[in-house]
Amino acid sequence: MKRTLITTLSFFFVTLGFAVDPQPQFKLAEPWSPHPKTTPITSSEGDAFTVKANGTRVSTGGWHWNYEGIVPGQTYELSLDAAHEGLAEPRDELRCIAIWGKAEASKERFVAIWDFLMPEAAGDKAMRFTRKLVAPEGVHQLTLRSTLRWSADGKAAWQQPKVSLAKTPLLARAPVKVCVVTGVQSQRLGLKIKSIQDNIDFYGKLIEKACERDHPQLVLLPEVALQFGVAGDALDTAVPAPGPETDAFAAIAKKHQMRIALGMYERNGDAVHNSVVLISPAGKIEGRYRKVHLAGGGEDCSGILPGDGFPVFATDVARIGCNICMDSSVAESSRMVGLNGADLLLLPIMGDHRADRWTLGPPNFNEDRWRVIMRAHAIDNQLCMIVARNSTVGSCIISPKGDLLAWNDGDQEFIAASVPLDEDHRIWQGGSFRDMNWMQRRPQLYAPETEVKNQGNSK
Repeated sequence: MKRTLITTLSFFFVTLGFAVDPQPQFKLAEPWSPHPKTTPITSSEGDAFTVKANGTRVSTGGWHWNYEGIVPGQTYELSLDAAHEGLAEPRDELRCIAIWGKAEASKERFVAIWDFLMPEAAGDKAMRFTRKLVAPEGVHQLTLRSTLRWSADGKAAWQQPKVSLAKTPLLARAPVKVCVVTGVQSQRLGLKIKSIQDNIDFYGKLIEKACERDHPQLVLLPEVALQFGVAGDALDTAVPAPGPETDAFAAIAKKHQMRIALGMYERNGDAVHNSVVLISPAGKIEGRYRKVHLAGGGEDCSGILPGDGFPVFATDVARIGCNICMDSSVAESSRMVGLNGADLLLLPIMGDHRADRWTLGPPNFNEDRWRVIMRAHAIDNQLCMIVARNSTVGSCIISPKGDLLAWNDGDQEFIAASVPLDEDHRIWQGGSFRDMNWMQRRPQLYAPETEVKNQGNSK
């Protein structure tokens, strides 16, 4: 009766032209557990909801809070606090999810759209779970599920969740138009490059053509595009950024109001780096990435200095991170870019030893392995791979799902794609793929990853 009255009043006010502010209505709270043997000890008093492990290590369960009056398409702010005792790893042992619909209190599995609430420590013995989410189409109920798990004797005291309409809605970001500019393979290989100016002229003309045809917001050039093919050592050909050489690309970026990611040997005082500089639509350098993993067998002992981090540049179109060539073969490189929040990973690259012959002899590009590597980077780190190969073939744009959005067989001067940023891919039981990718992690178990003495099985 109450819900019918609310619906009727809402219709009445909308008909008369009044704005409606449909705040969710709390319906009920009930304990939940996935199995009788896992059922924890629960109690409630006022706005406090306690769950205590049942003395066994299979103990799993907690509370459901159900809300009605959810409006599809509206943005909601969700918040839930928990004080805890006897937990070794609260981020592991406490979890809270938002289930868009009514979830059964006796089941772990369900098929519905659901999202993690994001955990953060709120003190030595407290956790806070928060999220700002848009209600899916066709949904009018929300269940918040808290869980205490993986502890035989831990305890958590949850406060009743706060669920309210957000003051500002979550707005989907527009797709980004990206171009990878390399030149046709036969054209690139046949060039007689004598100076940096030759490369400026070559790539500059191609960028202009790409801007005329595709109107990109971001253009990626290959590795050390500025000095590629120029005779002489990197230590001799390196130039500072900004400088006259980068200014030529800055003028193009400013003219077309777009960004250019330029690969170059960068002079930095008495050091030289293999770098990517990100040039903004204002013609300024707004990001700088220096190759962290220098190629073994030459570059690593050439005098070139490696970079020391994986920055992500927050721009008005996307969050942009970079790897360069050999970085790609070190899994941590793309992982760090993903962990640092990038939407796009720019990869200027000569080649990848994993996608080449595994015997002595001249290079022999293996297209199948190359595709696998690039698609795995995109899927594993939930970002879009933008790849520019110096010899053109294999340059590509790949979505976070691993779908090939654009590919160059070597016969195109440039490739382009419109890259979606906020696609919410759901796995079979309704969870967000992107959330699952990061929230299933247990970083406290990965200490050997950063142990300097750990050489893997190469000892």
